[in-house]
Amino acid sequence: MSHYQGTINWPAVAGDDVAFAYIKATEGVNSRDARFAHNWRGARRAGLRVGAYHYFNFCRSGRAQAHNFLAVAPHGKNSLPPAVDLEMGGACTARLTGPKMRRELDAFLKVVEAREHRHAVLYVTPQFFATYRAHLPRRPMWRRSILLRPAPDTWVFWQYHGRGRVAGIRTHVDLNVCSSSGRALAL
Repeated sequence: MSHYQGTINWPAVAGDDVAFAYIKATEGVNSRDARFAHNWRGARRAGLRVGAYHYFNFCRSGRAQAHNFLAVAPHGKNSLPPAVDLEMGGACTARLTGPKMRRELDAFLKVVEAREHRHAVLYVTPQFFATYRAHLPRRPMWRRSILLRPAPDTWVFWQYHGRGRVAGIRTHVDLNVCSSSGRALAL
């Protein structure tokens, strides 16, 4: 969830068989979601498990992005693991080599995971996964796959719909499920 969804009625969301929500905290080195704090509090009050995510920009320093994320995302064992959204395109159209992508991602993960004392979740689109699979670090995966279910044991979260509807939200939303191994990890 992010500012793109506008005002969210979190009790209605929780009443629509939703158990968890990842909320956008930051993007790049200086962008912060204006509705993050409001959404975080609302989702928690409604009884949802919540986690914060960062939209990664490969034209910027991974370390600087980590500091932006940690300045916004709450620290705590009661939240879902932090997540990093890895996609092709966005504000950065640069196409990095696998080793360069890995260096920047590792710089981000080193800072975030040191504070959290647990692994971050990597959200990957099919194109990103196909391009950089061999260079991704071993972390829990959040796979986006709208047309096909990802292979077993390759994900703990699966985004299966990109234009779903949930009570309490006026816009379309991404719909996700958690694997049984993910439940042990996060829920």
